[in-house]
Parts: sequence; structure tokens; C-alpha cells
Amino acid sequence: MTGLATDEFTAFIGLDWADAKHDICLQAVGSDKREVKVLEHKPEAIEAWATALLQRFGGGPIAIALELNKGPIVEALRKYDGFVLFHINPMMLAKYREAFTPSRAKDDPTDAELQLELLLGHRDKLTPLAPQSPEMRTLAQLVEHRRRLVGDRVRITNRLTQALKMYFPHVLQWFPSKETMLFCEFVTQWPTLKAAQLARRSTIKRFLRHHHVRGSQRINERLEAIKQATPLTTDEGVITPHVLMVQALTSQLRVTLEAIERFDQAIAERAQTHPDFALFEALPGAGPVLAPRLLVAFGEQRERYRSATEVQKYAGIAPVMERSGKQSWVH
Repeated sequence: MTGLATDEFTAFIGLDWADAKHDICLQAVGSDKREVKVLEHKPEAIEAWATALLQRFGGGPIAIALELNKGPIVEALRKYDGFVLFHINPMMLAKYREAFTPSRAKDDPTDAELQLELLLGHRDKLTPLAPQSPEMRTLAQLVEHRRRLVGDRVRITNRLTQALKMYFPHVLQWFPSKETMLFCEFVTQWPTLKAAQLARRSTIKRFLRHHHVRGSQRINERLEAIKQATPLTTDEGVITPHVLMVQALTSQLRVTLEAIERFDQAIAERAQTHPDFALFEALPGAGPVLAPRLLVAFGEQRERYRSATEVQKYAGIAPVMERSGKQSWVH
């Protein structure tokens, strides 16, 4: 469907999406009349609207412009062969809106009409959405979700560090790497310095060996550090609430670490089976995390980039020249 000529469409639609509803502006080919509609974001409502639209225009093809290149409404419309989806960059729409509305007033029905105008007047600058294979889309989602989980891990460990600094900073020195099960389990079992100092030496030693801490000298150094540590504070008004917060954050961190590990396994399994993975795996510095991300970033559609310059533009590292009067600069 993406190879259609511009005069083969039967109708054009601008769709302004929202969480609960979508504003639609439609113009049929050969007509100057525009129809507006509000579509509920419900599978049944979308199904009924799409079916009626395709029946009305003889099965399409119908061009639809929207600001998304992925998301619930995109997935809902993508399954209909009669629809060709065009992604409009939100910045493009915002500048187009400001050109005719200096006040910058924004209204969903108006945005739907503006998207329709962009589709009608500048379709040559818009590229139809062409989904990649299910395997690549799955890998892309896995990589994206993993990256978000890593962000969650960073936020949790930052909050955990701040809470421990209030009453138990020693553990941050004993276990510098907080993004491990060793750290989580130690803080869970001994959430205060007093609890760690009251524990049997043999119990802590057994705990460390169970978590693969090797070397007698290393273990003895930690045991001695626990024994010699001086409390930062003995104020229960500080310790008690922060212990509860540390326990809550530690539970979240443990779940997040386990989730990242599961994603790593799923990504490795999917990436290894892709025929292009060997190209990115062989790049210097591309390990088990970066190589799948590079594979997803470049994708499997060779027609997306016709030259290295286009890749630079997509990545945001291409030089940009600006000239105004006698001044000229590159950034």
C-alpha cells in the first residue's frame, strides 16, 4: 500500500489522538466539504468506524495523517489494509499551527484539520508508515522496555542511597555496587548498623560466600569494617522511618533487577536469531546490551537510509548550517 500514487487515494483524514477520544477531520477526493467527528478510543468504536469508512469508500485506499508513529491508535488502524498511515512530526504541526495562530491557541479539532491540510498540501514530504517484521518490532519493544527499566533502576538506587545516607552510610562503602542482589539481600537482612553488628560473624561470612563473594581477606575486611563502624545517629526518629523506606525501595529494586535480567535473556534470544545481528555484534564496544540496540536503531528496511548522511541526520549528528545576513555558523 505504501507505493500508491498521490491520486489513488479515495479520502484523506487528519486524526488528532488523545487518551480517551480522537478528533477526526475527513475530506473525500473530489469534494471541498470537510467532515468532523469525535471517535471514542474503544476497540468496538474504532472497529465500527473503520469498517463503515472502508465500505463507504469501496475499501480504500484512505490516507490518514497523525502525530504518532506507534501507540494504541496506530496499532488499531494498522490492521486495516485500506488505510495508509502518514506520520506528521509534532514539531512540524506545532510550527504550522503557529504560522496561522500567533496566539498559539491549541484545539484538538483544529489540530485534526491542520493535519489534514498538511496531508493534502505536503504529502510529498511525508512518508507512509511501513511496519517492520514482527520479529524486529518485538525486539524493538523489548529493547525500549529494558531501557525504561534501567531508568527505573537508577531512580530507585538514587533514592535508596539518599535514605541510607541519613542513618546507615557504611553499607554504601561496603557494597559500592548497589545494582546487585548482594546489596539488596544484605540491606533486607540487616537494615541498620546495629542489626549488622549484632549478627554472628559466621552468619555474615556464610551470607557473603552464598552470594559469591570470594577471598578470605576480602571477607575478613568487610567483617572487621562492620565491627569497627561508628553509628551516624542513634535517633529513632530518623532511623525508624528511613528503615521502612529502605525496605520498600529494596523490594522495588529487587523486582526491577529480576525484570531486567528476564529482558536481557529475551533480547539475547531474539537478537541472536536475526540475520543482521552479526554485523552489529562485531562492532568494537558493541556488547550484549548495545548490539541489539544498534540493530533496532538501523532496522531491517534498507530503503530508510540512502546514504551515511541520512543516518547522521536521523541520529542528530549531522552538521547544520545557519546563515543570516553577513553571519554564518555551523552547529
